[in-house]
Amino acid sequence: MIIRRLKIGFKRVILSIVLGILTGSVGSPFFALLIKLTVQYINQTPFLKGPVIFSPMISSKTLQSALANENLLLGSSTNGKYYKTVLDNGLIVAVKVQEPFDSGSSKSVKRRIQQELEVLASLRHRHLRSLRAYVRESDWFSLVYDYMPMGSLEDVMNGVRVNQLQLRWDVRLRIAVEVIKGLQYLRFTCDPQVLHYNLKPTNVMLDGEYEPRLADCGLAKLMSNIDRAASGCCAPECFQNCRYSKCSDIKAYCIR
Repeated sequence: MIIRRLKIGFKRVILSIVLGILTGSVGSPFFALLIKLTVQYINQTPFLKGPVIFSPMISSKTLQSALANENLLLGSSTNGKYYKTVLDNGLIVAVKVQEPFDSGSSKSVKRRIQQELEVLASLRHRHLRSLRAYVRESDWFSLVYDYMPMGSLEDVMNGVRVNQLQLRWDVRLRIAVEVIKGLQYLRFTCDPQVLHYNLKPTNVMLDGEYEPRLADCGLAKLMSNIDRAASGCCAPECFQNCRYSKCSDIKAYCIR
């Protein structure tokens, strides 16, 4: 009788172990997937509205107040318009209002753009035009940059052609060298590497001393409505198959 009870008890133990293994083998992948999805949800970039500030000289309140007012139009392109905006503290900034998104753009697309803007805002170099803040509305972004009083390299060269401005050859050479320094930073110092995607004279801004700042770094990657080929400064592979490589910025620079 005792031996029989031991056999029955042993069988129950074996059955419990087998059932536990089967339950664990079925439940573990589901549990692991649940943990993975939870971690991804916690770590994902929040879906933000309103101002996101990267500069201590700009506050959300002053920026929203300035954007609500009528501002001076500096220029426009196929993907947006630039405005000169004066904040309540006297700081002058340039605000680029991107063209509206496709109405079918998902939250994941807009969240990816936010992630990339965070990366672009972290770039710091003397010859880059840094992103100081951005405001995400329902279907567009307003990007806030330092104001460049001389405008773009294209503006300056147009003034030279009609004899409104003079630009000595040593200054032209310095501008060319400093643009290369900005590209060198994007390609060799940034980790991960950042490509400009839309290098052209209108995206080289000049301060009051004719010191260049590369503008719109990486934006063409984010905004599908930016027509890189329309600038006439693209590398050949961009015209042929719309593929952009790490050498394309240099080719676009040399073409110009």
